Amino acid sequence: VPFISVFFLTLLLLFPALFPGAFNCCTKISEEIPKGILQRVERFEIQKADGLCHLEAVILYLEDKKFCVSPRIKRVKKWMKEMKHNIHRRKSHVRKQRKTRITKKKGQKQ
Repeated sequence: VPFISVFFLTLLLLFPALFPGAFNCCTKISEEIPKGILQRVERFEIQKADGLCHLEAVILYLEDKKFCVSPRIKRVKKWMKEMKHNIHRRKSHVRKQRKTRITKKKGQKQ
């Protein structure tokens, strides 16, 4: 009996490490979003309704807060589309590496 208790206690302590997404799921979603929220979003994630999470949601991260909103909200859809477009545009303009210039040292001929 003590072995079973130790086993379950160990499993309970290891569960967050084995399944990190299990404690990051949205359990409730908002069907409305306050006006100024989208401008302050630092990053966002899309939660699928499969696996450990049972709701489809968009998780918006602001400073130290997390908002779970419906992915069906028109403003959120439009905002995510714009963000996706901006991210792809930034990635496609990769800064070209600067060419190094070979200079002659004094007394050397080329």
